[in-house]
Amino acid sequence: MRVTGGEARGRPLKRLRGLRIRPTSDRVREALFDILGQRVEGASFLDAFAGTGAVGIEALSRGARQAVFLERDKRAIRLIRENLNIADWARSSEVIEGEAETSLERLARGPARFSIIFLDPPYDGVAPGLLLEPAGRVLSPRGILVLEHRTSLLIEPPPQTILRRFRTYRHGDTSLTSFVPPAP
Repeated sequence: MRVTGGEARGRPLKRLRGLRIRPTSDRVREALFDILGQRVEGASFLDAFAGTGAVGIEALSRGARQAVFLERDKRAIRLIRENLNIADWARSSEVIEGEAETSLERLARGPARFSIIFLDPPYDGVAPGLLLEPAGRVLSPRGILVLEHRTSLLIEPPPQTILRRFRTYRHGDTSLTSFVPPAP
């Protein structure tokens, strides 16, 4: 696993054996950042279910001004912090320990808003659509949320969320579905 673009391109990222995480593959990460394009430069990026931190680190490497990582596993949190050391990103990042849903609810009560949110929940965990409502409350009005999920799932936002499904990009067994707030 390595950083696929930006200032840290090609640098390896650490991963731990035995952690029950499914890192986003290099190929899917490249596709994600192709989708996001110029939005990454100067963005405030939220990486929920961060695992190794590869996606948020990729955002920092590609010019995001800030990345916030949500992760519950203490070993994964240590790993994210180690991976952040491949460049001087400590001042432009924050790692929040806890369940992603709870952390999203907590963030929604504060002033923080993100221009890009990436959700990569465990494939056999919480129903991905249920995360869209709390995540939508921390998305900036012109932001984009991308959800990684099994291709076999069609993800629709629940009725109580302000987000609308924009587009789904298929990459074999993995899909990236983007959501945006309603147009002003």
